[in-house]
Amino acid sequence: MKASPFLVKTVLMCALSGAALASWAQTSMTSVTSMMDLKQVYQAALEQDANIRASRAAADSGRERVPQARAGLLPQVSASAGRNNNDLNTTAPNILGTPVTTNDKYFSDNRTVQLRQPLMNMQRWLQFQQAKSIVEEAEANLDRDLQNLVVRVAGAYFETLMSDEQLELVQAQIKTYTALVDAAQKGLAAGSGTRTDVDDAKARLDMARAQELEARQNQDLTRRQLQMLVNQPVDQIAKLNVSALQLNPPEPANLDEWTRKAEEASPEIKAMQARLDAARREVSKAQAGHLPTLDAVAQWSNSGSENITRVNSRYENKTIGLQLNIPLYSGGYVNSTIRQAVAEQTRAEETLEALRRDLGVRVHKEYRGVTEGILRVRALEQAARSAEQMMKSTQMSLKAGSRTQLDVLNAQQQYTLALRDLAQARMVFLLSKVRLASLVGDDALTSVEQVNASLTTN
Repeated sequence: MKASPFLVKTVLMCALSGAALASWAQTSMTSVTSMMDLKQVYQAALEQDANIRASRAAADSGRERVPQARAGLLPQVSASAGRNNNDLNTTAPNILGTPVTTNDKYFSDNRTVQLRQPLMNMQRWLQFQQAKSIVEEAEANLDRDLQNLVVRVAGAYFETLMSDEQLELVQAQIKTYTALVDAAQKGLAAGSGTRTDVDDAKARLDMARAQELEARQNQDLTRRQLQMLVNQPVDQIAKLNVSALQLNPPEPANLDEWTRKAEEASPEIKAMQARLDAARREVSKAQAGHLPTLDAVAQWSNSGSENITRVNSRYENKTIGLQLNIPLYSGGYVNSTIRQAVAEQTRAEETLEALRRDLGVRVHKEYRGVTEGILRVRALEQAARSAEQMMKSTQMSLKAGSRTQLDVLNAQQQYTLALRDLAQARMVFLLSKVRLASLVGDDALTSVEQVNASLTTN
């Protein structure tokens, strides 16, 4: 069967459109102008992200617990002074037995300086040790939030990149379907085509235009999410450089090693361990409520008054000694605080165990995400090459008269889906690498730089 001139023209248009898609697959990820890459976005987020600023403030607040608790172990010096205007009314019988009231006005004053040094106070000592654990938890929480920031930035970055590429892909489809609609209409007008060819091409074109609207909305949303992290406009971002993408498996290639590393170095685990340590010291501190306290006390006081019996009298007193306080009964308060502290310790222990189990599951998930991601990317690369070859073969078959325009449309769509899935798989692979590094507490900037090497800004 000999193909009509219009069908030949259709083939040529499809070939050109297919070439456009192939060019998108090869070059859209490399040819960009000046823009922000992942490292630049991450560095901006370090300074601008509100959650990180709040976490830093929380860490600064936690660090003040140590000097506050230490102050309870150091000497306490206090001074007081006062001056009083006294008005004394005295009623007494005179020699005749008649009550007589006299009024005396005089001034009195006092000055006191006291030094108190705790010698034995187990509660205050344990509070000081507990403060150190609280600081460790605050700093570990900051590390955890910084690690989470890497994941948040990478997730927002790749979602934005994927939305950009999805829009470009849909726009390439629109060009293809527009050419096919034009060719089908001309073929119908010349009598060599059918109405079905026109309707099929228009239906694909209308669907692609609807997908373009959705892709633009998604692009706007993802870009706004990225801009929120850096608190500034992000016009363009570096795209994936396929030639620079290294599909390397995790090192070491052992899941148990990654799990062990996570349990030892994960900021989440460190924060929870510090919280558990603080809870244990809280139990000991509550139990110390039954123990006596001993203070060394030194005091100097000076007072004076002016009255009718002693005019301009002054008194000076100096004391030094020990003060022992022995708790005898507190109405059950101490025992209640002990029970409460024990319950909080149990909760911290169980929370830590649950976190270890959950961390193991997440490490397993991201480890498999990297290892299986490599296989998926390679499989989809082959699928994309096969789909491209199928598209070209279908176009040639149409020219020879053995395939229909519908077959070309289906082959074109199959190739488009293969390109989309391949782009998504590459991004998921890179994001899994970032998440795995974050779970085991690897240096955040190093993790970002490794992924950033797969991007291009040229």
